[in-house]
Amino acid sequence: MTDRISDDSDFTPEEAAALQPDASGGAALKHVVCSICDIGCQLRAEAGPDGRLGRILAHEDPFQAANICFKGTAAPQIQSHPDRLRVPLKRVGPRGADRWEEIGHEQAIAEIAARLRSVVERHGPEAWAVSTSGWNTQTSHGLDRRLMNLVGSPNWISGVALCAGNTAAVNRLTYGWFPLPDVAFTKCIVLFGHNPRKHSWTPVYNGINFAKMMGAKVIVLDPRVSEQAAAADLHLRLRAGTDAAMALGWLKVIFDEGLHDADFVRDWCVGFDELRARVDEYPLERVEAITGVDRALIAEAARTYATAESACIPWTPITDQQVSSTSAIRLHSILRAVTGNLDAPGGDVFHAPHPGWIPEADLQLNDVISPDQRAKQLGYRTHPAYTYRTAEMLAEPMQRTWGVRWMDQVMGCHMANPTETFRAMADGDPYPVKAFFALGNNALLSYPNQHQVRRAIENQDLVVVQDVFMTPTAMLADYVLPGDVFSERNHVADTWGWGSRLNLSQKIVEPGGEIRSTFAFWRDLAHAMGHGEHFPWATVEDLLDHRLSPSGRSFEGFAAAGVTDAPFPEYRKYLATGFATPSGKVELSSSILADLGFDPLPYHREGPAPDAEYPYSVFSGVREDPYFQTGQRNVPSLRRRVPLPLVFIHPEDAARDGLVDGRWVRLETRHGHVDAKLSVRDTMLPGHLRVPHGWWFPELRGRAELAGAFLSSDAVLCGDSDDLLDREQGTPHFKGYPGRLVAIDPPAGLE
Repeated sequence: MTDRISDDSDFTPEEAAALQPDASGGAALKHVVCSICDIGCQLRAEAGPDGRLGRILAHEDPFQAANICFKGTAAPQIQSHPDRLRVPLKRVGPRGADRWEEIGHEQAIAEIAARLRSVVERHGPEAWAVSTSGWNTQTSHGLDRRLMNLVGSPNWISGVALCAGNTAAVNRLTYGWFPLPDVAFTKCIVLFGHNPRKHSWTPVYNGINFAKMMGAKVIVLDPRVSEQAAAADLHLRLRAGTDAAMALGWLKVIFDEGLHDADFVRDWCVGFDELRARVDEYPLERVEAITGVDRALIAEAARTYATAESACIPWTPITDQQVSSTSAIRLHSILRAVTGNLDAPGGDVFHAPHPGWIPEADLQLNDVISPDQRAKQLGYRTHPAYTYRTAEMLAEPMQRTWGVRWMDQVMGCHMANPTETFRAMADGDPYPVKAFFALGNNALLSYPNQHQVRRAIENQDLVVVQDVFMTPTAMLADYVLPGDVFSERNHVADTWGWGSRLNLSQKIVEPGGEIRSTFAFWRDLAHAMGHGEHFPWATVEDLLDHRLSPSGRSFEGFAAAGVTDAPFPEYRKYLATGFATPSGKVELSSSILADLGFDPLPYHREGPAPDAEYPYSVFSGVREDPYFQTGQRNVPSLRRRVPLPLVFIHPEDAARDGLVDGRWVRLETRHGHVDAKLSVRDTMLPGHLRVPHGWWFPELRGRAELAGAFLSSDAVLCGDSDDLLDREQGTPHFKGYPGRLVAIDPPAGLE
């Protein structure tokens, strides 16, 4: 048995019919990049009747044909959904009452611009905050930051502060770049809690399977018996939130047994002696006591990784969300470096910016905003790891090594801190933030301390949301604008500066009516705000032509030439360029962290411990296959697979507490509670609870406050007081905090 989180992990016969590369039946197809989740699978699509999206089909390339999940095949249901937003709405009742009048796009933009100017005039440009994520992250082209920088606001936030973007920024502290794992061609894959599956992180799942077929070993570190853990060569069931201690234990074995790449450490690393002294503080008996994993298994896993012909540690959302997140992410970086797996075949590879493409950061105009305004960025002084403060310290090394000054990998390398932003919005500390825009981002449910987020949004003078559906966040807005979906726009996907691959995505159908793209929203708002000269592109195709101009191609030329442009990777580029750090080397002891006043060496820090009142360790934020973040609960083919939120518990714990499988329970913490159905699973580690992410109930709109946004959302469970945040980033601790369960009756409307 595995920790399966979909009631139906396979395709229906209708869905399966689209999975074969020859399933087109001769129809005229175009290529698309799916943006229902953030992994960006390349697919094909065709138009259906009445201007609607028809079928989504697998790619014709047999190597990519398997990269399709049931979220992707559900795209036509999303595009033509009867509840889709199609007309701009203006609030006419109290905030949150969900009462609206329809207005035109031009009126909406004019009124938003006037009200935003008023906020800036009264409180300063820093009083404007923007939050993005989800469907529009692939298509902003940096224009959101461009306008914000022209206006003078540094307060851009995103869900990537909790997922991959913060990892990108922290990786740069060690070696100046964020590598991609060479999964398909490695001999050892280490998954720290990450659980790629057939319908979640599908290309990574397929890459792992290919690597295993070619002889690669897989090591999984996870409290649960996840799908990947069940099939792994080694499974270390560590206690939630102890990733950093485990990695320190691995380094202890590697250093003590001489398994590190001594030549690379000597020639290309600084701070080895200091790191070695820190690692010596973590003998295996201590690591065993912290993690709950037998020391012999810890040593075996460390040896397996360090002695493999090649090895990689793919990015993981689990390590992103702990009180020791910065240290744990840095330890992954250090393990790659000291074992010789950095920018090496089968290891974790640096992908240089594509030479024929203008990166998003170049469009953001980060040099336009003054240093004084950058220093007002929320989090700049308190939790600076992914803010402008650190990016400024890396600007010269980045220019020297990569030829770019402000490379914004995964959008996470010079953003504001979300907790600090919502505190300022709610309480005016350290200054008031009074205008809040959320684009493609159900912000209310996307960050910790959901009660504070609500209070923050309700305290605004202006709230603007652009989205595909009426979300709980949109219900709190003053203006709600309808956004497009991936089948309604032309695009070139560039993996957010993480890789160098460019993928074609073609418009299949027109959005129709008053629906506008994110590009159009920012262009039109910029013109209304008096910055039109900096937004000269009339169409998104004009902007794509500009971004492709270094290659001498237009978007039309790119589409005619093929569907992918991926330069062949070059390895060990540091031999010619060094690393984009102040020292030019891999900084095992970080000079930037030292200059910022933090410990330059990684460490383990304990999160809040269970006690007699709250005896369980709660593992929050695990995703279900049919959904991405807070989306898709209104898509019938997906909702039937996981119709209600489930809390997982071990059978021993359920029996002791008298809790029954399939009954409703309330999971309580000191900060809040959620209601869900209980799922008793022997895949769980005793003493642990697993709670899903992002639940709300579109069917309860009009029957429950904010469509049940506070019934089952994990964001209400975890606080963001300073003791619950990672010190360097301000990342919340979602992986192991105290909770308890009590039996309840089903909530009204969800019987």
